[in-house]
Amino acid sequence: MTGTRGTTVGELGERALLARILEVLEGSSTAEVGPGDDAAVLIVPGGRVVLSTDTLVHGPDFRLAWSSGFDLGWKAAAVNLADIAAMGARPTALLLALALPDATTAGFVDDLAAGLRAACDELAPGCAIEGGDLTASDTLTLAVTAVGVLEGEPVLRSGARPGDIVAVAGELGAAARGLDVLFRRFRGDTGAPAPVDAASLSADEVADLAAQLRPRPPIALGARAAEGGATAMMDVSDGLLLDATRMADASGLTIDVTAALGDVALRGGEDHALLACFPPYVMLPAGFREIGRALPRGGAAVLVAGRPATGALGWDPHRDWDAGRG
Repeated sequence: MTGTRGTTVGELGERALLARILEVLEGSSTAEVGPGDDAAVLIVPGGRVVLSTDTLVHGPDFRLAWSSGFDLGWKAAAVNLADIAAMGARPTALLLALALPDATTAGFVDDLAAGLRAACDELAPGCAIEGGDLTASDTLTLAVTAVGVLEGEPVLRSGARPGDIVAVAGELGAAARGLDVLFRRFRGDTGAPAPVDAASLSADEVADLAAQLRPRPPIALGARAAEGGATAMMDVSDGLLLDATRMADASGLTIDVTAALGDVALRGGEDHALLACFPPYVMLPAGFREIGRALPRGGAAVLVAGRPATGALGWDPHRDWDAGRG
């Protein structure tokens, strides 16, 4: 196991921390697809179930000064639906565990529930909140478990092959631009978040804030990609370059991003686009656009126009969270 037991999670970072957990769990899973992908695949009587979970915590994941209850419910649903779609599956149900400070108003919770329902209705019709749990906490926390079903084989991160077309469906960079607007424009003298003045925003800024606070991942395109022959797929939540690195490592190859995307699109996260690989002889499904190629493994997992990607590739909460709330 890498590192010592006294090393803190802040010193390790998210990737190394996850590797330690997976090392301990190695060999214990009886699932068809166990820990390490966007979602697990369990074999059950009559078929297979796809399961994933994601947590939103006040501070590193959202700020109440910037997010309404509706925003928060919508985002909690959207980010989990995207993980199911990334397996090529169709979302069927969400379970919500909600930890609430005592001072939370009932109206806020009403709005949160409305956001959850609206996101399911728009992004994944037929999917609904089917249960969960309520408890008290000093920190507002939402933990959502998403359930989905497969019509065919699951699409994993590890299936890409040299020569495959690398493609994306959905936005890249808009959510990161929206977050930048929040941090630059809506903080008080002490640096604490301040309420958003919508009247001061341009049309482009309004769109970018919507991408950050209420992302609209292309959920239906996950199953369409699977039907169209996708060899690998994942949700882009932490930045295109970082998530492409994860796919490249899982598939044992190098991904060269050749499209001129710009630094924000390459490194910004939370758009929850779908990154997928397809054989070179198939037509890309409608909604996907080519951004690069999969190559035999070289010295770097990810290239940008033929050169190794350098610097911070995306978001790591243990490294990048400013420890602020509000």
